[in-house]
Amino acid sequence: MTTGCFEYQDGALHCEQVPAEELAAGHGTPLYVYSRQALLSNLEALRSAFAPLDPRICFSLKSCQNLHLLRLLAGHGCGFDVVSGGELQRALEAGADPRQIVFAGVGKTDHEIRAALAAGVGLLNVESLSELEVLAGLARETGTQAHAALRINPDVDAHTHAYTTTGTRENKFGVDMHHVRQVFARAAELPAVCLRGLHVHIGSPITQVASFRDAIAQVLAIRDTLQRDGFTIDTLDLGGGLPAQYGDHPHPPLQEFADAVCGPLREAGVETVLEPGRVIAATAGLLLTRVLHVKRNGSRVFVVTDASMNELLRPALYQAYHFIWPVRAGKRVPQSQSADQPWPDLVPTDVVGPICETTDFLARGRPLPPLERGDLLAVFATGAYSMTMASQYNSRPRAAEVLVAGRRQQRIRRRETYDDLVAAERDLPEMEP
Repeated sequence: MTTGCFEYQDGALHCEQVPAEELAAGHGTPLYVYSRQALLSNLEALRSAFAPLDPRICFSLKSCQNLHLLRLLAGHGCGFDVVSGGELQRALEAGADPRQIVFAGVGKTDHEIRAALAAGVGLLNVESLSELEVLAGLARETGTQAHAALRINPDVDAHTHAYTTTGTRENKFGVDMHHVRQVFARAAELPAVCLRGLHVHIGSPITQVASFRDAIAQVLAIRDTLQRDGFTIDTLDLGGGLPAQYGDHPHPPLQEFADAVCGPLREAGVETVLEPGRVIAATAGLLLTRVLHVKRNGSRVFVVTDASMNELLRPALYQAYHFIWPVRAGKRVPQSQSADQPWPDLVPTDVVGPICETTDFLARGRPLPPLERGDLLAVFATGAYSMTMASQYNSRPRAAEVLVAGRRQQRIRRRETYDDLVAAERDLPEMEP
């Protein structure tokens, strides 16, 4: 089985040319592992699909935020999509050109907006009339002019998990289509803001081309209306949400999404911004975890690992599927990432972590080979929304991260220590009795 640059060689999983067992032995578990080649190949596939638009690609930090990976992407022409002051700091420290940064998010604080204005970010995505007023006031106060796009809510269902749908009328994001002209009319009265773009993001992952096409069609329609009203719209931000391959669950090829919108967007003659995250990073990473115990409660078999919902929240939060298989597979090398594999001795298994929550699981009822204490497992497609969503719940230090390039490996984040857990609380005065 090949998944990007993770493949089994002689029955043992490798990341590019490095055995996964070697990585776990050298860096411990749980461990996040990234493939340099997979990351850049995914970026190039996206760039190639949307080549007719020559889009500005702003990688979404919310999906994967390690400075070393951001520097790698910046060096290959990426800008960045950020949604907080902390993400802005990471992007700048990674060497990003501020003009290639898009600052999104429904609840930016005044402090964050001031930081974005001071840095000279290329575009601030405004999500309400209230935010427009605040942005104008802060820009005026700092003697700058903010370049902005308005996020519109097209009331288009992405047909994804309810918690990751962002483009319907019931969601908190963006401005209702019926109020867009009102916001632009007010912006025309605020010289400290140049409202010159439209932004849309309907959710993630988007698995239906029609939803993507319909959202972009609505953006183009409202642009035409605004242009007739005398407003200039020279930038369309299409957001992110393009799907990555999790297991064998089918989704349309990336090229189909591009083909559905490139023609109308080229005809519009605007600068196009993409904010991909998952589609670049997800399949470029995996999580290595060690089996601590195997136990049976009633009819259920539990494999307790040293990875948990702290390291991978998606299964607990979204009921998300990640393929899991032993690193040393022997003759049981899977030919796909389907949960259904052909060997008769597989056991329906709950892969769980040590967190004191019933929802702490990586997989439920998953057919797996018989496992023993000490076995090493790989959880695939964890390059996005894994480390960025990691927590220290139960006072468990966060895991290390490693980047592999060919035969080379480099630790890009050290494993946290117990001292790290309490560092922000030490050396502060006690409350007087």
